[in-house]
Amino acid sequence: MEEEQKVTVKTLTPEAPSLRGNKLSLKKGGAVALLAGGFFVILALGTGTGYLVHRLLGKPTSNKALPKGTVSEEKIKKGAEFGMKDSSVFKDKAIGVLREGGIDGEGTHHLEREGGVSQNVYLTSSVVDLSQFVGRRVEVWGETFSSQKAGWLMDVGKLKVLD
Repeated sequence: MEEEQKVTVKTLTPEAPSLRGNKLSLKKGGAVALLAGGFFVILALGTGTGYLVHRLLGKPTSNKALPKGTVSEEKIKKGAEFGMKDSSVFKDKAIGVLREGGIDGEGTHHLEREGGVSQNVYLTSSVVDLSQFVGRRVEVWGETFSSQKAGWLMDVGKLKVLD
């Protein structure tokens, strides 16, 4: 006859020793603390490296590339001209104080001229960053475009600072 073998099956309960016992929990808590500490060490090293690189390379200089049509502030002074060199290619010119805002979606800026709102010239430009000259008296050269709302809509190709 065959002998019977007894097999004992233990069920794991919270009280029973298991892989989820206190030792593993302590290791798991230690791993979390180690991971958090590692994160802060990496963060500190990254910050330190960035600071050192900034100190070694120095501050940005004004000869770095500016966006197209943008000029450095120290170059904007009375008599300075910006945009295309040859103003003879432009048929139209106007003088006034440059202000922000077009009219009903036409133009990004406008020139205030003597005679009131009806004399405003509404401007747009793909050559000169007009926002740098807001509040200044300027002379602009460009090409007049047809418009629906603006009495005069000009694409500026050249600008001269008068004041």
